[in-house]
Order: sequence, then C-alpha cells, then structure tokens
Amino acid sequence: MFQIDDKFLQDLGLDQLPADQRQAFKDHILNQLELRVGTRLSDGLSDAQLAEFESFVDRDAEKVRAWVSKHTPDYQNDDSYKQLKSGTPNIDDETLLAEYASLKWLAINRPDYQTVVAQVIEELKKEIRDNRDSILAA
Repeated sequence: MFQIDDKFLQDLGLDQLPADQRQAFKDHILNQLELRVGTRLSDGLSDAQLAEFESFVDRDAEKVRAWVSKHTPDYQNDDSYKQLKSGTPNIDDETLLAEYASLKWLAINRPDYQTVVAQVIEELKKEIRDNRDSILAA
C-alpha cells in the first residue's frame, strides 16, 4: 500500500528536507494527490454520479445507507467490508459504511480507479523528482 511517509521522501531524494518542513510537505503531497485523483476520476462522470459520490464523502448517513441497501444489501458478509472493518478498528460505523460505499461505488462507476491512482502517484513522483533541487532550496 502507498504511504506518504519519511521513506517516500527518502525514495524521492528529499531525505535532506529539514525535519520541521517534512510534515508540511507530506501534507501538501497528500492534498495534491487527492485533488489530482479526484479531478481525473471525475472526468466523464455525470452530475448525478458526482453528487452521489459526494454524499459518501460528506458522510450523508441517509444517502449512504440507501445506496448500500440498494446495491450491496448483504454488505456485512462482503469480504471487502470485513477487510475494511478489520483494518480500521477505531472507526465509527457510519464512517465505515461511507468508506465501504465509496469503494464499492468506485468499483462500479470507475473500475479503473486503482490504475488512475497509480498513474497519478507516478506523475506526482516524477514532478517532485524533477523539482527536487528547488524543493530542497526553498
């Protein structure tokens, strides 16, 4: 699984980044990744699809439950739900269900989700590597 951590910075040649700037830079990378993936995934989706997905992001419990009830009513026996639940033991049930719904929704509406994420990560890594010297100088 991909993580934005000190190893990530080291792999990009940014292990010399001052310690007080590391977390801010990691947060910036995460924000950029989320923005770029979201932008890429939204291409070709209808307004209705975007609104539906936004209800998961916004944790609209009523809409999440309605979607899950319609599309995956036996979600508690779904291996992906069980895996998500075991991997996030401190998450509340509504947030867990919204996370599960968003993953299922992506599988249905954007089955290329993982490929898109991998492409964006590689593009972002290249951009960071190409600008490494200026990042370290700043």
